[in-house]
Amino acid sequence: MSLGNTLNEKVVPAVMKFVNLKGIQALKDGILFCLPLNIIGSIFLLVACFPSVTVTNLFASMFGADWTEPLFKVQGATMNIMAVVSVIGIAYTYAKNEGHEPLSAGITALVVFIITTPNWTMFVASKDVDPVKVGNVLPIDWTGGKGMIAAIVIGIVVGAIYSWFMKKDIRIKMPEGVPTGVVNAFSAIIPAAVMFIGADVIYIIFKVSGTTMIEWVYKVIQTPLQGLSDSPLGVIGIAFFIPFLWFFGVHGANVVSGIMTGILTANTMDNATLQAAGKLSLANGAHIVTQQFVDNFISMTGSGETIGLVICMLFIAKSAQYKQLGKLSLLPGLFNINEPILFGTPIVMNPIMALPFIFVPVINGLLFYGAIASGILAPMGGLMPPWTTPPIISGFLIGGFKYSIMQIVMLVIATFIYLPFFKKADAMAYAGESAGHDGGIQA
Repeated sequence: MSLGNTLNEKVVPAVMKFVNLKGIQALKDGILFCLPLNIIGSIFLLVACFPSVTVTNLFASMFGADWTEPLFKVQGATMNIMAVVSVIGIAYTYAKNEGHEPLSAGITALVVFIITTPNWTMFVASKDVDPVKVGNVLPIDWTGGKGMIAAIVIGIVVGAIYSWFMKKDIRIKMPEGVPTGVVNAFSAIIPAAVMFIGADVIYIIFKVSGTTMIEWVYKVIQTPLQGLSDSPLGVIGIAFFIPFLWFFGVHGANVVSGIMTGILTANTMDNATLQAAGKLSLANGAHIVTQQFVDNFISMTGSGETIGLVICMLFIAKSAQYKQLGKLSLLPGLFNINEPILFGTPIVMNPIMALPFIFVPVINGLLFYGAIASGILAPMGGLMPPWTTPPIISGFLIGGFKYSIMQIVMLVIATFIYLPFFKKADAMAYAGESAGHDGGIQA
């Protein structure tokens, strides 16, 4: 059996089975509840940390030295509750996908999250005074980036348990004629009570151990995962598997995001906190690999950075097929939509294009990682442009002109790597057209 057949018969079905797991579907769609907050918070963060000293000095002269304080207020209010929004969204989506009333599941997940979260923090009045433990609070450390993995776990588990209770019809039933809102509220009492008791038992167990569940998840699971993702090995894994899966027709971005979104978002939120405090540097623990790293750099113009291939088509194609495809694919590609090029070339199941498609993101990802690790570029902050933001513009928004220049360099590299492979594909297509039949490349 050939490698291609083995992958198609063994690997791809396993990947698709994973992607279609109820928990993964709930995670993928539920975490999108954070998207409006990310975008709005990013806009306020962009203004507060605008990548131009001239502009920031102008604002300071116009509005006073503390002009950024109201902006950081909105940024903090949106980005410091990502875990809270995620736990609600994931449980809500899980129950909705199962055909049950979803709002009660989301609220139940929120309460479970709060039960398992520390209700105290250390308050520092000044440098000369010892920290004081303050109780009856909900620390924003855990409602934001640090609580992301725990929020994902709780959201999926609560969604699954709630759906099980509804499926088994274990609930308080109301007589006919009772308003739907009242019926839904009473239906949630039994599953919610069971999960609250379970969460409280978990809280007691961890309290005896001198910690809380959410702190344990952060130390034992989230921190190692963030460290692994924030490394050259993490870059290679992410950059490789997105196009590799696409080559077999599997939506690689969806698969990888189902696994990595929570971790990469946590990395971004950590950087946003450092940026708001004016401490954004690798020395202070800033992350290199964030959600922007994937969306706006290694997947720039779509999986495989296929704008390099589009440029080849526009400027050196001899075949009418690829000349036309280049024109049709340019505009969508600029907005990071590259399905026309994936299926029109085709790249999916096309061995000629496999190498550049898979390894361009790996090469450029490692180059970009090295530029930040070496200090050529500063770490990215919390600004998260939508993934459809065109390159160069997204680079400027994230890190100023240096980031835009980096994107240009990456696009040039992508073009030159695609060039020899495209020449071969174009020659075959041109020969087919000259012979009077379709010259499309087949795998």
